[in-house]
Amino acid sequence: MNLDVMLEDLEELVACESFSADHEAVARSAKVVADQGFRRLGARPETIVIDGVTHLRWTFGTPRVLLVGHHDTVWPLGTLAERPWSVAGGIARGPGVFDMKAGLVQAFHALAALPSPDGVCVLVTGDEEVGSPSSRALIEESARGRAAAFVLEASADGGALKTARKGTSVYELVVRGTAAHAGLEPEKGANAGIELAHQILAVTGIADQVNGGPSAMTTAETSPAATRGLSLLPGRRPGSAAPGTPFGAAAPGDPAGLGPTTVTPTVLSAGTTVNTVPALARVSVDVRVPTLAAQERVDELMRALSPRLAGTRLEVIGGPNRPPLEEASSAGLFAIAQRIAAGLGLAPLSGVGVGGASDGNYTAGAGCPTLDGLGAVGGGAHADSEHVVVAEMPGRTALLTGLVRAMLR
Repeated sequence: MNLDVMLEDLEELVACESFSADHEAVARSAKVVADQGFRRLGARPETIVIDGVTHLRWTFGTPRVLLVGHHDTVWPLGTLAERPWSVAGGIARGPGVFDMKAGLVQAFHALAALPSPDGVCVLVTGDEEVGSPSSRALIEESARGRAAAFVLEASADGGALKTARKGTSVYELVVRGTAAHAGLEPEKGANAGIELAHQILAVTGIADQVNGGPSAMTTAETSPAATRGLSLLPGRRPGSAAPGTPFGAAAPGDPAGLGPTTVTPTVLSAGTTVNTVPALARVSVDVRVPTLAAQERVDELMRALSPRLAGTRLEVIGGPNRPPLEEASSAGLFAIAQRIAAGLGLAPLSGVGVGGASDGNYTAGAGCPTLDGLGAVGGGAHADSEHVVVAEMPGRTALLTGLVRAMLR
């Protein structure tokens, strides 16, 4: 692998800013990526525009292997002027260099090292950083029936591959009440803000129910009667699990070191003026789950929430976003990667589970064995310290070449 040429290609991609929210910038970036792919692979991609977002797909023969990446970044236009491309002391810097433009360069050079890319599909999306709303179906379609998906997201610390990822769900709870003058006749209102406070407390208990913690409760037990100390089920005390009912069965143990399910209220708002009983309140809820069973259980519990205060109404919006990338999906591919790395004389590979999601969650959810974190070695994703260790790029590229070759045999 010619590192100088790889760095020239990386500079070209970094120099074209591609903030996810700016569809025109993403379209310009797609052209640059397409031209670079044409130079390395000798073929033009299919350009797919969905909801204004530009994605690229190369298909060689009948694909058995899928390479997945994205060309959008979290960095607004103008960041390049503040943090320009540079290479010094073996470190490359610039917006998007680590997440994940170096991964795209490595993918193109890895395929170029094969006698033929026949049997490979390369998908480069333009909206991964905002949850892949327009590309999810495209990713799942491209992954179905493939023998393997290799995701060119940046590595974990120390170059570790990502063998598991938590799944994500996103909800919004919307409470509607009745406005009234807060000083003259507050009793005529139905306070959506107070109701939202009840719901936030209920939401924060959902993770315990899924994880089997000591405060696990059923929906019935979090009702107003239960919170006043009245047991609604024979032989039960508020806050106790039913005998023989393993609330934690949905997410047993701690698979892949991902940690437990988390359910976190985040952005909230209520009311309009200081002297008005709020008629509307809302809160966003971020959910991270280690298993599909946990994700389904959280969804069930979220949808079982009900209002506490008379005159208020509750709406639960949203649901599961990305399914988990469970360790079973990556285990076979990771073992192959370890053998290939040893044969190349690379340092022993390690694998870790991470809480953040990627498009690898979608490929795994579509039933395709998936190995993630095959992109750049470095750090600082989404931070001013974003960087790539350039000396690692040829080895990572050779590893990907070996993986693709192994799956095409």
